[in-house]
Amino acid sequence: MLDTAERGAYDGEHEAFRTTVRKMFDRHLTPNLERWENEGIVDRTFWREAGAAGLLCPTVPEEYGGPGLDFRYNAVVSEELAYAGSSAGIGLQSDIVADYLVAYGSAEQKARWLPGMVAGDVITAIAMTEPGAGSDLKGVKTVARRDGNHYEVSGSKTYITNGQNADLVVVVAKTDPEKGAKGISLILVEADREGFARGRNLDKIGQHSADTSELFFENVRVPITNCLGEEGQGFAQLMNQLPQERLSIAVMAQARAQRAFDEAVAFTKGRTAFGSTVFEFQNTRFTLADLKTRLQVGWAHLDWALMRHVAGKLTAVEASAAKLWHTETLWTICDAALQLHGGAGYMNEYPIARIWRDARVERIYGGTSEIMKEVVARSI
Repeated sequence: MLDTAERGAYDGEHEAFRTTVRKMFDRHLTPNLERWENEGIVDRTFWREAGAAGLLCPTVPEEYGGPGLDFRYNAVVSEELAYAGSSAGIGLQSDIVADYLVAYGSAEQKARWLPGMVAGDVITAIAMTEPGAGSDLKGVKTVARRDGNHYEVSGSKTYITNGQNADLVVVVAKTDPEKGAKGISLILVEADREGFARGRNLDKIGQHSADTSELFFENVRVPITNCLGEEGQGFAQLMNQLPQERLSIAVMAQARAQRAFDEAVAFTKGRTAFGSTVFEFQNTRFTLADLKTRLQVGWAHLDWALMRHVAGKLTAVEASAAKLWHTETLWTICDAALQLHGGAGYMNEYPIARIWRDARVERIYGGTSEIMKEVVARSI
């Protein structure tokens, strides 16, 4: 269990909410983790259970069915989800897609989609990455051509979280390919539209229970009212929302690192070798001391970043630096924690194996560590 007694970012109401999250996860998440890992997808029933418990989209205003809370409630869910060892895509819905709709959606779009997202009846995805375009969003090839009062969306996307479950996809597409970044728009595509198809549920190194998919669009006709915000403003919208996405990843990385450390402590204290516990060896204790120090620094920094974000002060550079530091630190801690398990760490029956696998992608998605360094370097 995460020790949050001395955290500076949360108050009593946040901690009461955390208790609700833990109870819900104990009942509906933890017993199903292994099955979801094997099946490669999280049941839709879990989404509805999470919605009923108030865990989805905490920042959505009350007029659209949400509780209208601050982002720290999102962070509580993300911390507990990551510490539990789950890769369920509820964070993408709550921390990313919901805020795009709240920030840029029309009153009609908000009223149509947000209540269902809060309830867990509607599952969403955001389709940025393509086979030939990853961190460089200006390079997307998917197009949305105007045809009267409709768009025709054509192209393909890959590595899309919630791709198999999604009822609604926010598609990054070029409405005017001649204008470069200024020709990019965000288009809402319902999954039941003719011409939309899901590819395979991708076989990944880790995060097996997250349905990550290829998506295909073949002249998918949607009304021009499905444009999210103003046409041609998609790139600016993406840049405006990236700080929260990257902070969300940092939150999960920090909690996952804490779980890896806790697993290593428990294992080394219970495992004997050469007449003593593995924990009693100086190398073990010094390694764990180093990891604990990194975690202490990480929690302090994370609370600082959360408070700056809630105050509207967290910059894109600061968020990128947070993602860079926390995900790289996660990998350092996970790898060291697995090493302390010895051969047991390589066995899938031990939680550290899944934590280690799941951790690897956090240095890639949401912008690679190399891109984060570029963002930070440009500010110097």
